[in-house]
Amino acid sequence: MIDFDNLLAALHDKGIKVIIDLIPNHTSNKHNWFQLSRNSTDKYTDYYIWRNCTDNEGKVTPPNNWVSMYGNSAWEYDDVRRQCYLHQFRKEQPDLNFYNPDVQNEILDIIKFWLEKGVDGFTVDAAKFLLEAEHLRDEPQVDKTQDPTTITSYGELYHDYTTTQVGMHDILRDFRQTMNTYSREPGRYRFMGTESNDQNTVAKTMMYYGNSFIQEADFPLNFYLLNLGRDLSGNSIYDIVNRWMKAMPKGKWPHWMVGSPSNPRIASRVGEDYVNVINMLLLTLPGTPTTYYGEELGMQDNPTANNATDTSGEHNPAEYPEKTPMQWDTSANAGFSEANKTWLPLNQDYEVVNVEVQKTKPDSTLNLYRDLLKLRKNELPLHRGWLCYAWKDNNVFAYVREIDGLNKVFMMVLNFGAKSSVNLKEQIPDLPAQAKIRLSTISANNGKPVDMDNINTERGEGLILEYKTNKPLHNKDKFKDHCFISEKACYSSAFDLLYKNC
Repeated sequence: MIDFDNLLAALHDKGIKVIIDLIPNHTSNKHNWFQLSRNSTDKYTDYYIWRNCTDNEGKVTPPNNWVSMYGNSAWEYDDVRRQCYLHQFRKEQPDLNFYNPDVQNEILDIIKFWLEKGVDGFTVDAAKFLLEAEHLRDEPQVDKTQDPTTITSYGELYHDYTTTQVGMHDILRDFRQTMNTYSREPGRYRFMGTESNDQNTVAKTMMYYGNSFIQEADFPLNFYLLNLGRDLSGNSIYDIVNRWMKAMPKGKWPHWMVGSPSNPRIASRVGEDYVNVINMLLLTLPGTPTTYYGEELGMQDNPTANNATDTSGEHNPAEYPEKTPMQWDTSANAGFSEANKTWLPLNQDYEVVNVEVQKTKPDSTLNLYRDLLKLRKNELPLHRGWLCYAWKDNNVFAYVREIDGLNKVFMMVLNFGAKSSVNLKEQIPDLPAQAKIRLSTISANNGKPVDMDNINTERGEGLILEYKTNKPLHNKDKFKDHCFISEKACYSSAFDLLYKNC
């Protein structure tokens, strides 16, 4: 804990906020609460979800057909208590019983503990699993003709009774209210994000924002761009972005992420050619971008993970190909650790793909990423302005970022397919004849002029064009349904001031 306290203090000294993961759904089966519960000790008896699951002859039969995220029954027999406990994840991770007020209070105390230490907020993981239906009915089968005794995979059931139950959002709002009591000091707002991963039901995801009367998450994590694969296209990117922006409640703040510890890395998922343009997308959309470590370098999954000979240990390389150590330099363990050996093996490309090497190369993924961050930080339209769609086809997705009161506009022309040419002047006649390439994924193109009636992009190339106009797209009737803003703001050039009431 001393190490954590020192880390927190050092980061705060640098002006960096610290958000930590909170996983309230379950504990370890080694946790003291579980040990007390399996022995039916006092109030801990009902801290977890226990059910009888043996017949008169002692044969174990799960209470229902519920399946864990990792496959097979979500129920595990405990030979101490002689009952089954529920685990929606691994058998070593028993679910807490959130119908028990004592459990809810325990989690609130944990939240208070970390807030009092000074953390700046939480991402609440696995939020949709907090409650299960108390009736314990079998969940519906996806394939009704399938023999029920053969169901072992999570995807073979509709999870109507084990996710997003009535009362789950009330629990999250209690978390939020507790955090608000620690947000009263100036500059000490405590952030709350939620992870639900309802990828097939965007409406359910939007519920985590709360409503105009009750605050919940600042934003739910947006996993939709994690679905990008080898079928990448301009149209598919547009569909994902538009799906979120159209569904998001008015005045709320969006979130985007393209990498995570549970998904293949960008370079492995869609190909190295598209790493830079995807990073450009991430850092020019409105809202908060989240980068998984190493994506700013174009790190890949460990290609040897599936060939691992020892997969029985706690740190199975085959299970974590995207979690290899951060690649800092060419030294032992890529500068990540001074240990003799890291838990997970290094990616074999670390001597070429690392921070030290890429800092010296103008066209590196890292230097482009840094340039994108500088541009985003310094240009108001990119972090506060409107988003308006300008073009989409199988290869190219183009959009503008603009803000009221400022005639400077940025247009992103991003190629997610093959070499392409688009005529945006024909689509938007009020555009100027030319724009300047403020930033390109090909650094040699930076600063060059481009004709708006003939914008050429190579495979995987991204352009950020800058131009001036007094006719912003968001004021045009034609683009009324193609423009979005989270919180309207205006810029006053006379006072060099950004203000809201405009």
